[in-house]
Amino acid sequence: MTGIFSGLGGHPDTQQRLVDTFSIPEDIRPEVVQNQTDALRIIWSHGGHESLYKWDWLQVQKADAHFPHDLRYFDANISNHAPTVPFRAVMSSDGEVKQWINQIRRWGFCFVDGCPATSDDTQALIERIAFIRTTHYGGFWRFTSDLASKDSAYTQLALAAHTDTTYFTDPAGLQTFHLLSHTGGEGGASLLVDGFRAAEILRAESPEDFEALCQIKIRGHCSGNEGIAIVPERAFPVITTEEVKPGKPARVIQIRWNNDDRASMAGLPLEDVERFYRAARKWVGILRRPDSEYWVQLTPGRALINMDDFISRWKTLNFSKDEILLSV
Repeated sequence: MTGIFSGLGGHPDTQQRLVDTFSIPEDIRPEVVQNQTDALRIIWSHGGHESLYKWDWLQVQKADAHFPHDLRYFDANISNHAPTVPFRAVMSSDGEVKQWINQIRRWGFCFVDGCPATSDDTQALIERIAFIRTTHYGGFWRFTSDLASKDSAYTQLALAAHTDTTYFTDPAGLQTFHLLSHTGGEGGASLLVDGFRAAEILRAESPEDFEALCQIKIRGHCSGNEGIAIVPERAFPVITTEEVKPGKPARVIQIRWNNDDRASMAGLPLEDVERFYRAARKWVGILRRPDSEYWVQLTPGRALINMDDFISRWKTLNFSKDEILLSV
């Protein structure tokens, strides 16, 4: 065991803290400190409790050392080297699944080639990563442009670059698209735009607009289907960031953008409404630049797994349980 779990009393199986933190005296202090080969040993005052802090755990507790953030931004030129893995490999090897997830986390999406064009095989592919989240659309489902659900995705209308389920408090992270059949028709190309890249361009070109989209909170809604009206429990900004270090630029960690599903801005101060529209106009201009847009025609046998809201570029996708435990 490492860190707080070995040193301060943790359950060996559940990895949960067992010590009542607030029963520890405020004036507790180390009485013995020893450097050992693989750990720092401390004996504490007020009872002589002994803690062992593994060196690898202490190493990752340093500021901004929890996990590498080796994210890559993509643009239209990604068509020449789009991340791709073979279906047979990820279905037969957990090591290949790790490499697959690494690609998704790094680039925000990854193709899987050679997937049989069936619902069962596509579902099995998805479940190599995780369980399928059920929503009002279902869990795993097939659809076409028949307005079976009252959503523009069920029409033949062209959709602008967006993230889905902005009307959920916790939006969808990973999504999978697999074109099972496309005969006797044309069109239907898919559009991928790197929201993180667009956010950094916005920050560089127009810092005040970047700040506006980080500060002004808006809501989405889903209201097309009879008996269904969904809104998040609170409003959210288009761009969510986290502080890395004092004095350093905040890191973008989430994009929530769907102008089609955007609710009204009632209740916001007029100056914020004006700031938002000015910033959103600049933001959309960046999203629509030709070098931002990666257009690709999906085909049967080639599944696309993408980070729809980019939040899943977080650490839990690419690290083992032991590595993640080191950071807690």
